[in-house]
Order: sequence, then structure tokens, then C-alpha cells
Amino acid sequence: MPTRATSTPPAGARTPRTPRARAQRFPEVPEGTAPEPAGRGLKALREAAAACKRCDLWRPATQTVFGKGPARARIVVVGEQPGDREDLAGEPFIGPAGLLFRRALDELGIDADTLYLTNAVKHFKFEPRGKRRIHKQPTPAEQKACHLWLEREIATVKPEVVVCLGAIAAKAVFGAKFSLMKQHGRWQTLLDGRRAFATMHPSWVLRQPGDEERELAYRGFRDDLALLTAVDDAG
Repeated sequence: MPTRATSTPPAGARTPRTPRARAQRFPEVPEGTAPEPAGRGLKALREAAAACKRCDLWRPATQTVFGKGPARARIVVVGEQPGDREDLAGEPFIGPAGLLFRRALDELGIDADTLYLTNAVKHFKFEPRGKRRIHKQPTPAEQKACHLWLEREIATVKPEVVVCLGAIAAKAVFGAKFSLMKQHGRWQTLLDGRRAFATMHPSWVLRQPGDEERELAYRGFRDDLALLTAVDDAG
């Protein structure tokens, strides 16, 4: 049964930078811009995104959290934004929600290491509460500013399937009119011909108020992800 997890800094994680240290990063990159990639691959994209200042989220964040996975993955999974642990480690899907996602994949017999994992927004947006940093939803402008990195990742990886976790990811891929509550767990066809579907973000499962509610939400989440078993079988 899914349980609420406490977050501790991952091994090798960076200490959050002070405002002064953050402001001194990438002085050659003007505010509101990002450098163009020096090449066509994921490495060039990752290096360019590391210096992105297209919105103000780079200021409080520890670092850009770019996607990770095989350069020619058949499946790209898009989450919403990095969490506290991801921000410190610079790696997506390693916090409590990411671990729940990986658990569901494992139960379905899907190897997470074969997937390319990324987020619609590449910086962690939060508000401090004492010693904790609490997730805060990115504004539409912040989501729009980050969208080109997701577009370029998908264009570079060239997956067969795109999976969206949560409303922010779903709207980034399907458009603003997409209704996650009504359309989750259903195959969609993107304009470029790729197949895609959306499901709830695993953090939504963890936020359910009681054990029974979390278990029910988890089963629905896993059932949506089971669409991927057909992709795996087809390969």
C-alpha cells in the first residue's frame, strides 16, 4: 500500500545555493534568455538547459534538472516539475513520487531504465517553510518558458510513445483543453503521429488522505500505466 514518505537529502546531493551564489551563475547569459545548444544531441541540450534563464525559476533552484534515459528510448515519460530531492541531486524521478512510479512499473514488469524520464518544467519551484521547501505550482508563463526544452527532448529522442504524469505535463503535450480527470488512461494520437496517454501524477496518489483512498488511487494509477505493457509486447 502506498504510504506517505519523508524526504531526506540523497547521497551526493548539493547544498541549496544562497541567493547571492545563485545570482552569480552563468553571468554571460542575459535574463529572459537561454543559450542555444552547441549540437543536436541530448548532451548539447542538457548543457544549454543548465544555463537557462528564460523565466525566474533558475534563481531559487539549485540547478536545472534535465531528462535522463536512453537517447533512443521507445517511451518518454513527462512529469510536472522536479521536487526537493531532484533539485538537490540534479536527477528526475528520485523523490517519493518517483519511487512510487518506479514501484508501479516494477509491478507491471516494465524496466524503468529503458524509459526516458523528464519533466515539463526543469526547475524546482517552492516556498520555504522553516527548514523545508514546499512544492509550488509553476505559473502558465513559467511553464511556457520551459516548453521548448521538452519539445527538443522529444524531437531528439524520437519516441514511439509519450506518457504524461499530471495535469501540467498533459497540457504541455496535449494542449490547454485537455482534461486529465476525464481523459486519463486513454490512448491519444499527437499531431506528429505518436501515441500518447496521460495519468495522474504519483504525488497525487501520495496526497490522498487515508490508506484506503491511497490504495484505490494507486490501483487506478497503475491500471493507466498498464497501457505500456502493450508497447513492451509489441517490441
